[in-house]
Amino acid sequence: MTEDTHPSTHPPLPPTTEDDRISWLRLLRSRRVGIATFYRLMAEHGTAQAALAALPEVARAAGMKNYAPCPEASAQAEADAAQIAGARMLCIGEAEYPKALSEISDAPPILWTMGDTGLFSRPMIAMVGARNASSLGLRMARALAEDLINEGYTIVSGLARGIDTAAHQVTAEAGTVAVMAGGVDVIYPAENTRLAGEILQSGLRLSEQPIGKVPQARHFPTRNRIISGMAQAVVVVEAAAKSGSLITARAALDQGREVLAVPGHPFDARASGCNMLIRDGAALVRNAKDVVAALPIQESLPLPGLSSSDEVLENDRTVPRPERRSLKETAALHSQILNRLGPSPLAEDQLIRDLAVPVATVSPTLTDLELEGKITRHPGGLISLAS
Repeated sequence: MTEDTHPSTHPPLPPTTEDDRISWLRLLRSRRVGIATFYRLMAEHGTAQAALAALPEVARAAGMKNYAPCPEASAQAEADAAQIAGARMLCIGEAEYPKALSEISDAPPILWTMGDTGLFSRPMIAMVGARNASSLGLRMARALAEDLINEGYTIVSGLARGIDTAAHQVTAEAGTVAVMAGGVDVIYPAENTRLAGEILQSGLRLSEQPIGKVPQARHFPTRNRIISGMAQAVVVVEAAAKSGSLITARAALDQGREVLAVPGHPFDARASGCNMLIRDGAALVRNAKDVVAALPIQESLPLPGLSSSDEVLENDRTVPRPERRSLKETAALHSQILNRLGPSPLAEDQLIRDLAVPVATVSPTLTDLELEGKITRHPGGLISLAS
């Protein structure tokens, strides 16, 4: 059985009985059944019970012999362990399932939750960063998290060392969401055991992994898509050029979320990933107001004294709001420009007319591409691809 894309934009109807919930769990825990296969089987067969009955034949058709779905006893044992741990199963399609997360293509069919699921109704900002964060990075994470809480947002992160821990610590009392890489009852790293307990006082822990599952390396990238999927935007505070935080940023882009980054010193390897994101179009973050300003206007919380129009009053005169571009939009514009250029010089004004994009948008993008060595400027306002 191969994983394919979700065949429907509509989630399956949620289970209505305890037997249905066990069947959902059995189907999802069955060998070679991932998220895409789960949704495909549910779409084709209507219910988890019918999908389980059809699964052996589906497996035979895929060349698998002697296939058996997850035993009912195994699924029941997981459900019993969850009850003992104080965890609750939340299935996609249920009213309390986080709406933003349900809209991503690979939304978890089942979440195990511990704490206040009422937090799902609040607007969320994800905050991620380096595990070996600098003192300055930790201070920045705490300040941002505290100010964003005061702006009405809930912080979601991964309970990892460093930036995640700092963000959770300062927002635990107000309510924060920790997405676990292993089981929702398995605290990793162990040094955050006390923090994990404090989070449950006003916040929430959640995971798609089975109860009691010890996290392994492969679980962290899949965990990261849940962090970004729940949030309106992802703020990266410190991140190396190759890090899990950049995996979260890429997941956010794929999900249509805003990506923002705190700049750092060019010589600090912990800031190289953030600086790369900013170079490629991520919004630069100095404080919480920068985060709020980068959110889509219809999704951001109302700010006193500002109307929802596209103009603001500045020194008794009306000026247009500055245009904001997401990282994905910037990357797309880079590609459009490079695709239209060749080794033969082209007039810049002709390029702008061909792109049908405002001059104020194209000009700084051309400067970026020139600094990156991808285009060359020639006398007379001509440009070409760099040789």
